[in-house]
Amino acid sequence: MSVPDTSITRASVPGTGAPASALVIGGGFSGTSAALELARRGVRVDLVEITPEWGTYGAGISIGGPTLRALRTLGVLDRYLAEGAAFDGTDVLRADGHPLVSLPSPRVAGEDVPGNGAIMRPLLQQILSEAALAAGVRVHLGSTATDLVDDGTGVTARLTDGSEHRYDVVVGADGLYSRTRRSLFPDVPGPHYSGQGVWRAVLPLHPGITRTTLWIGDDVKVGLNPVSDREMYLFVNENIPDHRRVPDEELLPRLLALLEPFSDPRLRSARDQLDETSLISFRPLEGLLVDTPWHLGRIVLIGDAVHATTPHLAAGAGIGIEDAIVLADELCSGAGVEAALSAFEERRWERCAMVVNNSGRLGQIEITRGDRQEHAQLMDASFTALLAPI
Repeated sequence: MSVPDTSITRASVPGTGAPASALVIGGGFSGTSAALELARRGVRVDLVEITPEWGTYGAGISIGGPTLRALRTLGVLDRYLAEGAAFDGTDVLRADGHPLVSLPSPRVAGEDVPGNGAIMRPLLQQILSEAALAAGVRVHLGSTATDLVDDGTGVTARLTDGSEHRYDVVVGADGLYSRTRRSLFPDVPGPHYSGQGVWRAVLPLHPGITRTTLWIGDDVKVGLNPVSDREMYLFVNENIPDHRRVPDEELLPRLLALLEPFSDPRLRSARDQLDETSLISFRPLEGLLVDTPWHLGRIVLIGDAVHATTPHLAAGAGIGIEDAIVLADELCSGAGVEAALSAFEERRWERCAMVVNNSGRLGQIEITRGDRQEHAQLMDASFTALLAPI
């Protein structure tokens, strides 16, 4: 996607209490969604993204009903449904394919919208990015803010090109290793390793995979998820005691070995399709939950910068996108920037903390081979809580 390298400009200060101008630092799902929703509400938005290409790595991502609801609010659901995958329910099986439980997925995005889905990460990023550009967001790639000075009435941001610009509010959406977080709250601990890693690969869609399907093994959990009418993605959660990276030459043989104990024909077929040309990735799973406040003056953190979660509830990207919607809602309420940021945190804390904490607990149950009933009950309670309005 070609993105114009537009200059950053200053907007006037409004008289309504809502910000007229905003800088968003970070162009991932949370940041792009924040830029999009603020622009849709009439705020002049500049977005800086440190990478020269506005995108994300190429694995799939699971999308639950609450996230589909958020995408509808952002005005991009129709395109998601046209290009991604949407379906109802999740099947949980033993390694041999024997059914354990089928989990429902209520249609919270509307009766016409299935309650579950998945899509390729780069495609979801493209959908959000193109919508942000169409809404008038100004994008500056290969750039970020190196210094932020809040004087109480606005924030002066110095960019990596040496230029300075002033905004009514600044949104730090620069991810798990957020530089903005370290600048605002230098004493906040960084992310912690969960004890698990996730493998992902993209494969042609198997005719027997029509919705999220999970297989529970002794030390690994395997899933297949349609991401379109042509492709599916494979994911494997593995218990690994230490934080490590896997060399490229070890990716294929190690993934094949992890799948070997699973005898379900659908998984055997998926395993047989893996070869040296397959797009395989491995990532250690880390988590982070920062206590509120998430803002200092007129600078606020959202998404993974304050609540990064493991993928056990398939809700990490979703709660970051929800952050963007709630933040825009509060900022445009007319209450004033700092009051709006406090209200944003009050609305988001309990929900985001639930996702991070419950996802972490699910991982620990898997690592220790703990109580499967607790695992099932915790998943059910978490999914039910996520159905609530944001």
